[in-house]
Amino acid sequence: MPIRLLPPEVASQIAAGEVVERPASVVKELLENALDASAKSVSVTIGAAGRTLIQVADDGCGIPADELPLAVARYATSKLARAEELFAISTLGFRGEALASIGSVARLTITSRTADSAAGARLHVEGGATGRVEIIGAPVGTLVRAEDLFYNVPARLKFLKKDMTERRAIDALLARYALAYPHVRIKLTEGKTSSLQTSGDGDQRAILAALYGVEVGKQMLEVLAEETGMKLTGFISPTALTRSNRREITFFINGRWVQNVPLSAALLQAYHTLLMVGRYPLAVLFLEVEPADVDVNVHPAKAEVRFREQDRVFSFVQRAVRRALLAYAPVPQVAPTLWGTPARQVDPAWSFASDQSSVTSDQLPVGTEPPEVPPPSLLPSPLAPPLHSPPVPLLRLIGQIGATYLVAEGPDGLYLIDQHAAHERVLFEKLMAQHNLKIIPSQALLTPAVIHLPPQSTETLVSNLPILQHFGFKVEPFGPNTFQVRAVPLLFVDSDPSAALRAVVEDFEEDETPLQAEVEARVAGRVCKRLAVKAGQVLSPEEQRALLNDLETCASPRTCPHGRPTMIHLSVDMLERQFGRRGAR
Repeated sequence: MPIRLLPPEVASQIAAGEVVERPASVVKELLENALDASAKSVSVTIGAAGRTLIQVADDGCGIPADELPLAVARYATSKLARAEELFAISTLGFRGEALASIGSVARLTITSRTADSAAGARLHVEGGATGRVEIIGAPVGTLVRAEDLFYNVPARLKFLKKDMTERRAIDALLARYALAYPHVRIKLTEGKTSSLQTSGDGDQRAILAALYGVEVGKQMLEVLAEETGMKLTGFISPTALTRSNRREITFFINGRWVQNVPLSAALLQAYHTLLMVGRYPLAVLFLEVEPADVDVNVHPAKAEVRFREQDRVFSFVQRAVRRALLAYAPVPQVAPTLWGTPARQVDPAWSFASDQSSVTSDQLPVGTEPPEVPPPSLLPSPLAPPLHSPPVPLLRLIGQIGATYLVAEGPDGLYLIDQHAAHERVLFEKLMAQHNLKIIPSQALLTPAVIHLPPQSTETLVSNLPILQHFGFKVEPFGPNTFQVRAVPLLFVDSDPSAALRAVVEDFEEDETPLQAEVEARVAGRVCKRLAVKAGQVLSPEEQRALLNDLETCASPRTCPHGRPTMIHLSVDMLERQFGRRGAR
């Protein structure tokens, strides 16, 4: 096959694929252009999650009429003149590719006016073909309108995700930039609904409250640290406020949102030993470094950066976050008296065990038999009906260890039960049994619980409201990104109803397209996981016995709905071997 030059339109579409990956990419490029233009107000309007319309209007400095054709030309920019400036970039944009890339895969219209011009100008670009400049009336600033994204690249259009996912990406992007630029009024509208609107008064904590709710906004801890050539500001969550994934961890470097693995690792290292496994903090951190010490010209999307002294930056972020955590929430000292609280009622049935010394896993002799846990292929999953594992024999309660594990005696040895996993299994089977019978009793709340979600999470909850209603929850919209829980399933009447809603929105993956029955089981599993008793929660003897009795009646008592074991069995035979009662053989 002979070598030949690609036609200009094909080359531009290939180059556009590096910059414009999805509707959120267009919003990001246009928003950054508006911020570079010193805009104080930016209004974003989308249609069909950005597929049919993306419009960004700002009140920035504008583009002169005679420069409009040059603005949509590839590698044309006002932010860079010499190669040396690549190593000290202080603007968000600099590559001169954004408008050209958008114009090659959409129907683009730019309307702009500078403060010293009597009239504005408009330019149309369609599929990379530039029209003539029209002189029209327009306010100072720039309005960019991108319609029918990927209309001429159907293969790219087919690879877009469902509208809810694309909308969530746009919501998350604007929420992040609203926090990074609190002095800029940012508004997001789709149809007649406005999901985000900031005042531009510079109050970051007020924006946090608007995005995550007043309670979360009040709890967030402020970070402020500075050393030679670096400054870190922003907010982190206390150890009691966590999420089940890393999506709420946001870093800005010199005003640019980036995805940097070492920075995320530094943040998590600061929380080391303070969070449970599988839990992650909320964080919005703004790092300022010398432009010459960071390379932003790594990828056309400008979402990745490299540091000249990565280890130094990592150490600075880790120390600053850890210092803030300890300043606001010092590590408590455990007093010996906590091991025997007088107010706790001790039941005679397990008082003997509470007097004995605890045996931890690292004290078991080498050669201890592994616990009886089913192989991974047999572990139940909320995607399918639970597998029926061997029933649990009748157990006699001995007591509770570390406010986390129950100790029970069976006819064939000793059982250690994880109270959270066990309660999760009990709740899940009860809820699914009621679901199969299509009768899930609910209890109205005297005082409805109000939950405030970030804009990107609202659509997820709305799409799952029918399932929640089926499971006995009565949830109603209660303002922008706010919902009211008016009733809960009778099973969860003593639990926090807002936690159930957060469980639905936090753990769903973006690409999930499961069958309806699978969605119902996933929702049930997540709600039960969130509302089950937690490790560290002291249970009364009556609650311990009730939990054991409920577990004995479960169809799959040996694992939680997510496959984690609920119990470990130490057989009499194994105990005799470990104590040397069998003798040499």
